[in-house]
Amino acid sequence: MAADAKTVMELRERTGAGVMDCKAALNASNGNLDEAAEYLRKKGLADAKKRSGREAKEGLVHAYLHPDGKLGALVEVNCETDFVAKTDAFRELVRDLAMQVAATSPTYVSRDEVPATVLEKEREIYRGQMADQKKPPQVLDKIVEGKLEKFFADQCLLEQVFIKDASGKTKVKDLVDLTNSKTGERVVVKRFARFRIGG
Repeated sequence: MAADAKTVMELRERTGAGVMDCKAALNASNGNLDEAAEYLRKKGLADAKKRSGREAKEGLVHAYLHPDGKLGALVEVNCETDFVAKTDAFRELVRDLAMQVAATSPTYVSRDEVPATVLEKEREIYRGQMADQKKPPQVLDKIVEGKLEKFFADQCLLEQVFIKDASGKTKVKDLVDLTNSKTGERVVVKRFARFRIGG
């Protein structure tokens, strides 16, 4: 089934992908917009994996300051070229990330940064919370790992739900992957800092 121009433009607006990619995605998913968007996301992730070995030495540092002047955040996001650092897609990502950091106060960029000692301490706390429950060890282990996933979703920037997505389905790492896909370059969230008066 050939994709009509209106559907192609709708998918393009939704995903930021190129016209030819949108047509291919719609053809592959028989015109289903949701499936086409998922197809593009998977393609973007596959392309992003191919780029993961490339160096990202350019980028931007962006500061977000809350209107009351009592809360702010700095974030550094890297890409491969100065050209991409100047694109609207990249700048929008960096602005959104700074706002996310200010609003949610994450501790780490990604789950890979969480020290093993912190993870073990968290596991210990969760096990202690369930000490009185008479459940098989394998069930308790699953519960502990589930609680650990919630810890990552709360404490790791890339694992957090994006604050501008009311549906709660978009994670911050999805935004980074989308920008990765739009720009064709490796995009890396390097570091951040959050400042609050008296905090």
